[in-house]
Amino acid sequence: MNKKITTVLVLAASAGLAQAQTQTQTGISDDVVRIGVLTDMSGAYSGNVGPGSVLATKLAIEDFGGKVLGKPIEMLSADHLNKTDVAAGRAREWMDREKVDVVTELGNSAVALAVMNIAREKGRMTMVTGAGATRITGEDCSPNNVQWVYDTYALAKVGTLPLVEAGAKKWYFVTADYAFGHSLESDGMRFVKEGGGTVAGSVRYPFPGTDFASFLLSAQASKADAVGFASAGADLQNEIKQAREFGLADRQKLVAMLMSITDVHGVGLEAAPGHDLRRDLLLGHGRRDARLRAALFQSRQQDAH
Repeated sequence: MNKKITTVLVLAASAGLAQAQTQTQTGISDDVVRIGVLTDMSGAYSGNVGPGSVLATKLAIEDFGGKVLGKPIEMLSADHLNKTDVAAGRAREWMDREKVDVVTELGNSAVALAVMNIAREKGRMTMVTGAGATRITGEDCSPNNVQWVYDTYALAKVGTLPLVEAGAKKWYFVTADYAFGHSLESDGMRFVKEGGGTVAGSVRYPFPGTDFASFLLSAQASKADAVGFASAGADLQNEIKQAREFGLADRQKLVAMLMSITDVHGVGLEAAPGHDLRRDLLLGHGRRDARLRAALFQSRQQDAH
């Protein structure tokens, strides 16, 4: 939770920076800095981002005193439904009609890539805080975008190499069939091979998913030492629970390469034993101000429910 707050503390500053570059010519937009939080409010990632990201953005604006360069900050939010056409349409509407200066969160790599292109075309900014495909800072890198928190390179390297070195040499991947899953799978395979391991195979499921039986049985039949889940959110939670039911954890190491505290609670202790997870370190973890912000976030989130 403190990661979410730390993430958005730079949002208003980013919007202010973008506008400060043109301030001498045109001033700050229409004298209002507008931040659009485009996130998953109802789907597979809503527990990881969604309402929490909207709340954290509000707290960040409060931290700034509600202004940047003396101009008021306003926030809009919308559900992208994990659909690129919905996200693109909303982003265009925000930029053309609502004069939004920066669109953030974008928790879905396909969504993030689509909105990044629109922002670049229109001279606006994006700040990706919830998507991790390496294309975001690789072949699709944009001077109008900032990526904050993690990417699949980091997640895959931490999630695979130590286990390969510890003896899990043969891997199989269960992958969400869209940009993020593809990227995490590709990076994971790369580091498994670089560490001296092998990849027995992979299977991709339509995102979002609910029934993972056939995909998990394929992973089980591979007799791989480790099964890597190139997925996140509710999909990951269901994969872990169903893998437990099919007995995969009895003979194979189950590896979540992106798992949040929300997912830990969603999976529950009964399904968790023997599972291996990897997670990025929280910026400022252990610092008093970070703990205070986390406590404030938790309190406000509880009030909202």
